Amino acid sequence: MSELSRLRCSLCTITFRHTLISFEELVQFAKAQGFDGLEVWGAHARHLYKEREGLEKALLEGAGLTVSMISDYLDVGTQVNFVETIAKCKELLVVADWLGTSKIRTFAGMRGSREVDTAEFEETVRQLRILGDLCMNQGMELLVETHPGTLADHMEAAYKLMMEVNHEAVRLNLDFLHMWEAGDDPLESYELLAPWVAYFHLKNVTSLSHCSVFQPHQVYAANGSRKGMVSLENGAVNYRPIIDRISQSGKFASLEWFGADPMRVLKEEIGWLHHRLNRLHSVLD
Repeated sequence: MSELSRLRCSLCTITFRHTLISFEELVQFAKAQGFDGLEVWGAHARHLYKEREGLEKALLEGAGLTVSMISDYLDVGTQVNFVETIAKCKELLVVADWLGTSKIRTFAGMRGSREVDTAEFEETVRQLRILGDLCMNQGMELLVETHPGTLADHMEAAYKLMMEVNHEAVRLNLDFLHMWEAGDDPLESYELLAPWVAYFHLKNVTSLSHCSVFQPHQVYAANGSRKGMVSLENGAVNYRPIIDRISQSGKFASLEWFGADPMRVLKEEIGWLHHRLNRLHSVLD
């Protein structure tokens, strides 16, 4: 397995949303643990750009790391001010260029695929194409995340959305847990959606009944529930065949941890992931 084709791993800066830690400390931690990059939360990315001191890119380059993606939220649908969305997208493109990344993550609205009518679906498709044009003109990609409560909330919905948008700069961030949560097989989802998948999110939970801990209002609340959040190895989603399947994709995958003790957990998670990848690497060699 060549290094170019090997799966690469990022930590998410949103993991540290309720901790007191500097960007420099995050970079040092990521380097020490063998991460390949950082997925930077939009709020963090904008703050870094606003307060930039000229050292951020040097820190990343010195550590051999890259910003794999900016994760933000561009409002789309019939109930949004799309002029504001376009303005925000343009701002994010400037920040993304400054950070040296070519990927911006967003959601396909805030209503599930079974909740919207044809008019709302078609308007969202139109808006995603416009945002895709903005990104493509800057050599970047807009990644729609597979996520509950959006137009990409299950396998067939994500497939339909991508087929309708039909834009080379609009692709998918595949969250395996959310496909499983929707009742779809994670690997079957990947096989169907592979032509559009440009990134992966990896996280796990003890049971389907605890998936609500990943709802945004829980994640953002400092006192939100973290019950059921567990490591990739020990959750209800079997990640072994998933990692085996994507190990040679050459894409980035982010370890999405929202629970307590992030440094300890991420150290253990990246250790488990590297062990599995190295095992596969030795077999393929």
